[in-house]
Amino acid sequence: MFDDMNKILSACVAATALGFATAAFATDPSLPVENPEDEIILEAADVNLDDFRWLKRPVLVFAESPADPSFVQQMQYLTRELDELVERDVVIIVDTDPAAQSDVRTKLRPRGFMLALIGKDGQVKLRKPLPWSVRELTRSIDKMPIRQQEIRDRRASGL
Repeated sequence: MFDDMNKILSACVAATALGFATAAFATDPSLPVENPEDEIILEAADVNLDDFRWLKRPVLVFAESPADPSFVQQMQYLTRELDELVERDVVIIVDTDPAAQSDVRTKLRPRGFMLALIGKDGQVKLRKPLPWSVRELTRSIDKMPIRQQEIRDRRASGL
């Protein structure tokens, strides 16, 4: 378990260390990023939710500490199936530092662990106090009108 937690925390640290490159990817998906985890996992202190509107679906994972068991479990769920999330234009934003009062923490005001899904329209689509599997998340995303349109467009273009 500790090895998994270290891998997850390393991915979060790597995403934070890239800073500009990962933030730039959020607004310009044509930019090359070497590690797929780096393009999808971002630190909350480095992002502005408005930058994702109409481009990405932010999934926010809040906790009081990176050692929170719910946070560790949620990150394990998410990192195991990144391809499913990438297919749905998801970006994962983590915030495990309540003292930093990041922009997203101020806007969503979590208490302890919280998972939130923001639609491409910038609206909060769901909030959960417990970890959710990628399957549950993708089912919720796939029911959204914008995602339904994306699926229809993809079928029409033959992809």
